[in-house]
Amino acid sequence: MKSNLFIEFCPYCGYKLVRKMLEGRERLYCSRCGKIYYENPTPVVAVIARNDESKILLIKRKIEPCKGEWALPSGFMELDESPIEAALRELAEETGLKGKSKKLIGVYSNNSEIHGYLVSIIYEAEIVGGELCAGDDAEEAEFFLENQMPPLAFQSHREALRKVLKKMEEIKNEKSKFF
Repeated sequence: MKSNLFIEFCPYCGYKLVRKMLEGRERLYCSRCGKIYYENPTPVVAVIARNDESKILLIKRKIEPCKGEWALPSGFMELDESPIEAALRELAEETGLKGKSKKLIGVYSNNSEIHGYLVSIIYEAEIVGGELCAGDDAEEAEFFLENQMPPLAFQSHREALRKVLKKMEEIKNEKSKFF
C-alpha cells in the first residue's frame, strides 16, 4: 500500500526518519526526538445528485487519476470544512450547480496509486440552483439516465450509486403497490 506521508526528515528536529515497529505497525519514527508519524488516510468526498427527470449527474475527469473517465462530482476535503461542506463545494466547482445535502450514502475505503489510502465520504444532494457547466478539474458535466450511464471510474462511486438506485427502485415498487 502506498503511504500518504511523504516526509523523509523529522519536521521538529530535522533528523532522518526510520521505519520501526510501534503499536503493532511499522511506522515512521524519529530516533532523535521520539516523534511518531502516523500515516492516516486522506478524506475525499463525492456527491450523487439528480435533476427533476431523475437523471444522474456525472463529470468527465480532466486530471489523473482516471483522466477522461466519468465519475461523481468529487474531490479532497480542505482543512477548514466539514465533509458535507466539501461535497457541496466540489459539486459547485465541478458542475456550476448549487446543492443542499439530503443524506449520507456511505463511507468507503480506497487505495489510489497516486494519492495513497483514501476514505471516500459520499452524500446524496438536491440541486437547488446554478447553471450546469464543467469547471475546475471536470472536462464535461452531464446528466444521464440510469440505463445510459457510462462506466464510473471509482469503485466507491459505483457502490454508492448502486445503493441509491436500489433504494429508488424499492421506493418505486412500494408506491406501485398502492396505485
